[in-house]
Amino acid sequence: MMDDIIIRRSFINDIPAIEELYKHVAAVEGTLARKAFEISHDYIEYFVSKSITYGIELVAVTNNPVQIVGEIHCYGNGLTTFAHVLGDLTIAVHPAYQGKGIGKTLFNELLNDVKANRPDILRIELLARESNERALRFYESLGFKQEGRLVERIRSVNGGFEDDIFMAWHRR
Repeated sequence: MMDDIIIRRSFINDIPAIEELYKHVAAVEGTLARKAFEISHDYIEYFVSKSITYGIELVAVTNNPVQIVGEIHCYGNGLTTFAHVLGDLTIAVHPAYQGKGIGKTLFNELLNDVKANRPDILRIELLARESNERALRFYESLGFKQEGRLVERIRSVNGGFEDDIFMAWHRR
């Protein structure tokens, strides 16, 4: 499957395809924090622009048909005090392509890019809901460590609340 997919930096003209990807992913409960109806063009344009300018933005693209089936991004907040940190990391893989190694490949490409080209970056941060145990294990396998818990931050589907787990990767 990965033979048919290339990982590349994204461009501003990828915004419509990334928006479509995010709507597909957000339609699956428990994936993204935003619901499908909350995925707007302005939201996608905002993080793509910030990631291209102040961080890293990568997409996974199929050959036939040409389609963006995965995306990962993170960016800095622009403050000198935090210039060594990339945050707001988000990954989205189309539901039809999950479990095929695309997410792992995107993460590895992002981390390899930081290691090879961004000596200024010493830390990458992300949040994951506590009920997403598969994602937590996955992030830990990539070298992310749990650093904290934001208690009852996420409203669950059943109307209850769950914690957001704060995780970070550190350059060794």
